[in-house]
Amino acid sequence: MTLALDPSQLDPSRGTDLSAVVAEQPDPLLFATVSGAHLYGFPSRDSDVDLRGAHLLPAEALVGLREPEETRSRMWDRDGVEMDLVTHDLRKFARLMLRRNGYVLEQLTSPLVAHTSDVHAELVALVPGVLTHHHAHHYRGFAGTQWRLYERSGELKPLLYTYRALLTGIHLMRAGEVQAHLPTLVEEVPEAPARIPGLVAAKAAAEHGRAEVDPEAVRAETEALHAVLDEARAASRLPEQVRAHDALHDLVVRARLQLPQG
Repeated sequence: MTLALDPSQLDPSRGTDLSAVVAEQPDPLLFATVSGAHLYGFPSRDSDVDLRGAHLLPAEALVGLREPEETRSRMWDRDGVEMDLVTHDLRKFARLMLRRNGYVLEQLTSPLVAHTSDVHAELVALVPGVLTHHHAHHYRGFAGTQWRLYERSGELKPLLYTYRALLTGIHLMRAGEVQAHLPTLVEEVPEAPARIPGLVAAKAAAEHGRAEVDPEAVRAETEALHAVLDEARAASRLPEQVRAHDALHDLVVRARLQLPQG
């Protein structure tokens, strides 16, 4: 099933219909959702549209001598906006889900759905079974990478990514829910810095604008959020280990065997 996104979810003048792109794929596309700044709630007027998802290779592609094309990417231009579609084969995507990778879970649960299927719905239903308190490490690491980028560039984008990653991690540890939308996180996490809505508004004007902030003040805020994330992880009710490994295995096998071969 291919859905046209509500234009208001992306750009006031554009929707995203993947019908033609789906038809061109050599293998079934299981889902494609919008990730990146649009998902995080702070796109700029010149932001690219990042589409992420999963495709399904036939069994013969995995049992022969040739290396399977587990990851595919395609870029194209739509009305002056760069569109970027990256998909993984279902088996690889499932393995990424098991690696405490918050990024793929954000893609999977994104409410901005451009293309979906029954397998997509089953994957989403299995998300609670792969969440652990170790996902805090993913968000701490991602925030650290973005903070270093902010220190080098002084740009607003990596600073917002830093805040977003830390608040997503805190919310996940407390609520057991993957929430990547920064304006929503500001409402859900009491420790969210008051400056964030203003930074989001500033980011809308330019993708690579500079952050007009006191560097020491934002450093103190991010350090405080790291401490909050550590506390939230220590108090989290999320389990130590994933619980959905067998269910994911069964889904991958079932989906593959149901795909007509040859």
